[in-house]
Amino acid sequence: MSDSDENNPNVIGPSYVQGASTAARDVVSRADHRRKVLGNIDQNVMTVQPKKRGLSGKWSAQSLVKRQLHLEETKESISAVSNVNDPEMECQTTSSFFGSVFEMKVEPIEDVDQMEIEVQDMMSELVIDIDREDLNNPLAVTDYIEDILSYYREAENSTCVPPNYMMQQHDINEKMRALLIDWLIEVHYSFELMDETLFLMVNLIDRFLALKIVMRTELQLIGLTALLLASKYGDVRVPLVDHIILMSKSLYTRKQVIDMELMMINALQFNLFAPTMFVFIKRFIKAVQRDKKFGLLSLFFIELCLVEYEMLEFRPSLLAAAAVYTAQCTLDRVKNWSKTSEWHSHYSEEQLLVCSSIMVNFHQKAKSGGLTAVYRKYSMLEFGHVARCEPAQFLLENNS
Repeated sequence: MSDSDENNPNVIGPSYVQGASTAARDVVSRADHRRKVLGNIDQNVMTVQPKKRGLSGKWSAQSLVKRQLHLEETKESISAVSNVNDPEMECQTTSSFFGSVFEMKVEPIEDVDQMEIEVQDMMSELVIDIDREDLNNPLAVTDYIEDILSYYREAENSTCVPPNYMMQQHDINEKMRALLIDWLIEVHYSFELMDETLFLMVNLIDRFLALKIVMRTELQLIGLTALLLASKYGDVRVPLVDHIILMSKSLYTRKQVIDMELMMINALQFNLFAPTMFVFIKRFIKAVQRDKKFGLLSLFFIELCLVEYEMLEFRPSLLAAAAVYTAQCTLDRVKNWSKTSEWHSHYSEEQLLVCSSIMVNFHQKAKSGGLTAVYRKYSMLEFGHVARCEPAQFLLENNS
């Protein structure tokens, strides 16, 4: 006759059959298993790093204090669980411990996420989507325009000339440069070329003069050749060489024009590209979203800067943003620079004040003196008589 399973210690029967010692061993075994689980949780809790968030001030301070308090409560709970002998008390402590961990992980994060959402909503209300109406216009390239402008900002430094390059010239000076560009503005208008061509032409002249020592007898030829190159680069109309010669009153021959064209291209290493003021100001004018008169007045200010040698000190993007800001102040008679304009130009109002005050000075003197081509051009009906607007003298008073 075989032995009964009742006396076999390896067989676990129902709880009402087993003795008191077996039940006690079962409780202890489960308690040990629970301590191992809690030990693993302890390691996970102590090694978790709070997620970094872009908050500061009162919000981040409150969040940090809450997290530290929860960590302290967690440590106390773990310590209490480790020293407990009573299974019932251990269960109560475990429950409070899990409650503490839950509060630590959920409550502060929900508060911070909600605050971040509110901050993002506030920023979206301040900055207007200026490309919303052009989403279906393939010529607006709304999917790539920000990348294009970003590339222009990176490239403008490499295509800018040293602001003191004229010091290396022995036979020409800043005044001669100003007379040349003032005359070329009229030539550009007579040929009915695009605005981009005018700004690229001036850039090519400065870059060539920064590389080569020239005589004053060649200066007009350099200017006309730069106009020819700029129109070939990006204009829909290209003047004939014979027309270029006529503009110089037959001072130069056809061979001289072609030879100078070859010399300039080789000096520039065939790199005619340059992000000028015009490519930036088109975007900045769009960000303001005003009428045609405002756009013409902005162009008036940057063309005034083309003539002045001292403005080579500033980046083209900065001059474009300052022209838009000065135009707003001229028309509104108050300082005005929106968050949308600041976002798209990457310049704050404070960064524009110096350039803007210089442009106001140019505006005051544009009618007088020997360099009046820009003023006469923008005083015509075709350009809305914007040059006749009252200069924003209050910008000079505030910056003096």
